Amino acid sequence: MDEPTQAWLVQVARNETDEVEGFSKEGAYVIHDRATVFGDRFKQNLAGAEVTTVKLPPRSPNLNAHVERVIRSIREERLDRFVIFSKGQLDYLLREYVAFYNEERPHQGLKNRLVSGKQGKSEGRIRRRTRLGGLLRFYDRVSG
Repeated sequence: MDEPTQAWLVQVARNETDEVEGFSKEGAYVIHDRATVFGDRFKQNLAGAEVTTVKLPPRSPNLNAHVERVIRSIREERLDRFVIFSKGQLDYLLREYVAFYNEERPHQGLKNRLVSGKQGKSEGRIRRRTRLGGLLRFYDRVSG
């Protein structure tokens, strides 16, 4: 497999910050390693769309394990269960899953708390909420 070039990454940055089709929006972050392909043109392109670039610290091998775990969760819990026909459909699946992952899914590594840090009520009627037609489910409590 060929390695990405700086010109290719600049084009990816342009595509992802496109106002209509782009995935990255104002206030987003792009975390990257220290490879030279993430040069000034790449960073300037993202900065123009108000996307912040964050360079990983040197010699930080454990960071990759966390990213790989999130990617594995996305693939196993969602993408492996769909036949995806378009980029729009993929974007929708990823948006829904990321919202579920951060706001609704308890994480064992966080003592079954949510990534967002929000905690639900401990009393009240339990309700089930869903995303993606019921493929993603979570439960919370409502007053009354």
